[in-house]
Amino acid sequence: MNRKIRVLLADDHAILRSGLKALLGLEADMEVVGEAANGREAVLQATSLKPDVIVMDISMPEMDGLKAAEEIHNLGLTSRVVILTVHADEDYLFQTLRVGASGYVLKSSADVELIDAIRTAQRGEVFLYPSAVKKLLREYLRGSGDPRETRDVLTNREREVLKLTAEGFTNNEIAEQLVISPKTVDTYRQRIMEKLNLHHRSELVRYALKKGLLVPHD
Repeated sequence: MNRKIRVLLADDHAILRSGLKALLGLEADMEVVGEAANGREAVLQATSLKPDVIVMDISMPEMDGLKAAEEIHNLGLTSRVVILTVHADEDYLFQTLRVGASGYVLKSSADVELIDAIRTAQRGEVFLYPSAVKKLLREYLRGSGDPRETRDVLTNREREVLKLTAEGFTNNEIAEQLVISPKTVDTYRQRIMEKLNLHHRSELVRYALKKGLLVPHD
């Protein structure tokens, strides 16, 4: 028989933890090995119990769930974190992914989605509720998740200067094309490098290629 998925429940509401424990207890492949009433306890329990999956609320006293998830990730623990929350807010969703969580489930759907989320996390994959996937896709298409996020960082004129610089044009040639002075071109280039934290022209070329602003020639 395969080993059961060891689960830690972290939520500041004891009644909800009891309900979740009963829900998971019905699954033959899961067992609740510990409970925590706040984020700090969750980190301590994760360190001592080393559960496979931690079901974590966001809004908790002492340390919130996102901070606890980040701490657990930074400690190098192998426990996967599934966020279980009332928040359907996009900001929380993106923060969850940034701190390395493996799932995001709304409490309103816990009875039908939490079990799948735990099993998905245990496999090393990421579980998101259906409308969350749509939100991520929308953000990607809008550009915030697009590898060409340069469009959000640089102005249109700065992108033009970046592209022409990467293509090998001199300051005078760029100035002539854009009908501005060579000194203004240099000012734009300095501003671009500051925004992108780049220091050399070769880095600008690599950046432009990576972001799809240039098409490499054969």
